[in-house]
Amino acid sequence: MVDRLKGKTAIVFGAGSSGPGWGNGKAAAVAYAREGAQVACIDLVQAAADETASIIEGEGGVAIAVAADVTDAASVAGAVSQVVSRFGRIDILHNNVGVTHMGGPVELSEEQFKAALDLNIGPIYRTAKAVIPHMLEQGGGVIINISSLAAIRWVGYPYFAYYATKAAVNQATVALAMQYARQGIRANCIMPGLIDTPLIYKQISGQYASVDEMVAARNAAVPVGRMGSAWDVAHAAVFLASDEAQFITGVCLPVDGGQSCAVSAFQ
Repeated sequence: MVDRLKGKTAIVFGAGSSGPGWGNGKAAAVAYAREGAQVACIDLVQAAADETASIIEGEGGVAIAVAADVTDAASVAGAVSQVVSRFGRIDILHNNVGVTHMGGPVELSEEQFKAALDLNIGPIYRTAKAVIPHMLEQGGGVIINISSLAAIRWVGYPYFAYYATKAAVNQATVALAMQYARQGIRANCIMPGLIDTPLIYKQISGQYASVDEMVAARNAAVPVGRMGSAWDVAHAAVFLASDEAQFITGVCLPVDGGQSCAVSAFQ
């Protein structure tokens, strides 16, 4: 389908990719544009935001690139202000920023734990604080938060802070959905399972003897026999952002190849 988001404006925090290829935020931004939305690509790294915006523009879409730090409320508010100034409204807020630090509470430093809070759950608060007033003024909007299967399942990695903060993203999404349901704002989150993105080669591969071992183990852990791609997450986001999902709010949707249904987790 095309033009499901025609006339809408999407702001994607974490729209850049951490390396060559397609990260979840980059794919979501491009997918929104392909469905007719004008897209604000927000990333900590200006060059990463520029790259995604350039792809959209190269396909005939409309995009802007803005650098912002989601751990800083003033930076987030400034980015939102630029988007409203340029496009006049924000219909879709997409949060894709997150970080993993390996270790349980014994191994994690205080700094790492605080960083997980700041980068995994903090942006949900800061972006909602900046965007929701505009959505209320215009009569509604959609919030999509990217959580993780780790919010509800042990997935084999010892990252205590990631489990805890992604679980918080789920319930924060539910809270937003319920508080603003009567005011035309829907909020849902997507829980990606094992997805093959550039980020896993930086933050996960150290748990294995080699990259090949990591890929093989992650593929084997998924009931359908392979990891998902960033496009699997992006297509789910487009659906939840569209009017086809107008009766869906407060949902935490697994996009995981069936892994959340399995009894055993990979080791």
